[in-house]
Amino acid sequence: MNTKLYEYILLLADNPLILGHRLSELCGHGPSLETDIALTNISLDLFGQVRNYFQYAAQVQGLGKSEDDIAFLRYEHEYRNVIMVEQANKDFAWVIARQFFFDAYHKPLLEQLAGSNDAQLSAIAHKSLKEVQYHHHFSSEWVKRLGDGTEESHTRMQDAINHFWPYMGELFEETALEKEMKENGTGADLVAIKPVFKSFTNEIMAEAGITVPSSEWSHSGGKKGTHSEHLGFILTELQYMQRAYPNMTW
Repeated sequence: MNTKLYEYILLLADNPLILGHRLSELCGHGPSLETDIALTNISLDLFGQVRNYFQYAAQVQGLGKSEDDIAFLRYEHEYRNVIMVEQANKDFAWVIARQFFFDAYHKPLLEQLAGSNDAQLSAIAHKSLKEVQYHHHFSSEWVKRLGDGTEESHTRMQDAINHFWPYMGELFEETALEKEMKENGTGADLVAIKPVFKSFTNEIMAEAGITVPSSEWSHSGGKKGTHSEHLGFILTELQYMQRAYPNMTW
């Protein structure tokens, strides 16, 4: 078993897993039919990417487990997602701000992984990029639409950006594992991704009339398994069927 590669795949996959679940909670609750369907489709895209990652992780682990075992049968401290993606769907502006920051990170991350010397990670990245380019456009256009809309939509969008700002820094915290994977040509370079992220998000926020927060402090811990109170509730829902009916089949 290649333990380091397995752990790196979890770092890549757990973010879209938890964010995909958060978006799935919105099915039937979007502000319009078109937006509702768009958010549901983004959720499905993310789960499709997660399946590809977890199938590969199960293969790398070599213990005869499936992608379902990895998704549903780990404990809270074994998840490696950043705290940002756990945050609740308070309102539509919060949904968009969370998606905006994640997409601005996710697209250049996949562009880097497309050049990985690991053929499977490269293939997953190439396939996922086609979907993430749409996510990237969707969330940024909604930031501009809400930020440059009515007084209320602007206030809500600004409040949402202010809330998520202290969470996005964790995306670029380079763990020892991520540094090693970068240096051996397998993983992405977070140091190189950060200026791409900042340039894009600052440009969109300027177009939207959003004030960029000045704080540089950031939440941390998710990549090491220390999460917010939200993740336990998410996993209670996400894992219920598998834990209630072990090894169930449809």
